[in-house]
Amino acid sequence: MSEKKIKKPKRPHEVFTLLVEVGRKEGDELPEGASGAAMVCYSSGVDEAEAVRECVALLKQAGLAPLDVTGYGSLKERLAEGHDISEEEQELMQRALDENSVVVAQTTTFYED
Repeated sequence: MSEKKIKKPKRPHEVFTLLVEVGRKEGDELPEGASGAAMVCYSSGVDEAEAVRECVALLKQAGLAPLDVTGYGSLKERLAEGHDISEEEQELMQRALDENSVVVAQTTTFYED
């Protein structure tokens, strides 16, 4: 008797807005004297947890040291909450979705003083 594989329906990906705080790590290429940075990232995933895992893995692969991630939800969720999302921001989100990737939209460097 042959076994039939049951295919699970493929869940669609969404893009989630994440704020990732990174600390210092040797070779991280942050500016000299910086204590860390915050990065706004758009990350694709079937849910926010997957998007966070993918984003953290990518940043670690790039030599950064992620410390904390704050999720702001999917595009749909943000629009429902009344967030003002520019066309440029939506284009970056679409790129992350199209490429099933992580797009770093903005980096703000922190200094001790």
